[in-house]
Amino acid sequence: MPSSVDRSELTMTTKVAAKKFKWALDFNTKPRSSGSDIAAPPGYNPSADVISSKVVNQTDQSHLILKKSWEIALGPIKQFPMNLVIMYMSGNSISIFPIMMVVMMFIRPMKMMLSTHSTFKVIEGISATGQKLVFLLGNLVNIGLALYKCHSMGLLPTHASDWLAFVEPQKRLEYSGGGISLL
Repeated sequence: MPSSVDRSELTMTTKVAAKKFKWALDFNTKPRSSGSDIAAPPGYNPSADVISSKVVNQTDQSHLILKKSWEIALGPIKQFPMNLVIMYMSGNSISIFPIMMVVMMFIRPMKMMLSTHSTFKVIEGISATGQKLVFLLGNLVNIGLALYKCHSMGLLPTHASDWLAFVEPQKRLEYSGGGISLL
């Protein structure tokens, strides 16, 4: 036999359950099957559901593969502005940080160029020669940036005196320091 406390709790819960708030949702009821009293949302076209899903799926999948292949191909070109800023910020002095940056600028594109076939292996069945060519050109642009950085740091042997011991090094015509030109 339930106690008086249990009876009062039972009557409170039935009162709360009986009282329905206008903002409350009842998830225990079954949804309406037809939904005819609710208007279709703007832009919804019920006749669009009739199109064969196989045809749409195949064309959509080939479109996505083509889009992914161009995304992979344009990756090195998209890295160029970031690499340009990094090379500018590292400076032209001969120290460990700029040297590491230049070495990484050489190594990354070289590795990517050597792994072109495995990079585009994701795209099976589609001839991606154009994408591969763009991919290789983008990596060559990044290698060119690394070569330019080496040249601006003075690491490339560009004068005859760099190769031959008996040729005099190039003389500086002007020195500048602190905004003042000294002859």
